[in-house]
Amino acid sequence: MIEILETVQEAMSRAAEAAYPEECCGALLGRVDGEARRVLEIMPLRNARDTRRERRFRMTPDDYRRAEQRAEERGLTLIGFYHSHPDHPARPSEYDQTHALPWHSYVIVGVERGVARAWTSWILSADRSRFERESTEPSCAGGATAGTAGERSS
Repeated sequence: MIEILETVQEAMSRAAEAAYPEECCGALLGRVDGEARRVLEIMPLRNARDTRRERRFRMTPDDYRRAEQRAEERGLTLIGFYHSHPDHPARPSEYDQTHALPWHSYVIVGVERGVARAWTSWILSADRSRFERESTEPSCAGGATAGTAGERSS
C-alpha cells in the first residue's frame, strides 16, 4: 500500500499539467515500513528524452543518483518515480515495463486536455513480467513538501 500526502498529489498534478502535452517525471521520496510506503516529497526531474516527449520520458543515471542523495540527506528513502500520461490512461505501457525496476513504486498521472484527472500506482513484479497495481491511500497529514487531482485507485 502506498500513501501519498495530498500536498504531494497536488504537486505531481501541477508538474503534469505544466509539462502537458509532454510527459513529466520525478522521484518519490518518503518512508517505508514493511509493505506500507508513505510519499512525503517529490523531486521533479527533467524529461531527458530528445524525441517523442509526449509519449515517453527518460531519466539519466545522474538523475537517479541525485534522487538517492536527496533522499539520504533528508533521512528518507527513494520509494520510486512518477510520470504523466498526456491524453492516455494512467496505467503502465510496455515501454514503462521494459524500463522499470522491481521494488519501486511507479505513480502515473493521467492528464486529459491539460488537466490531471487520475493517478494510479504500480510495482513491477520481481520477475519483471508484469506490473501489479498498488493500493493507494491519500493523506492529509502534515510534514510534507512539494503532489493529484481526480480519482484515486485502490
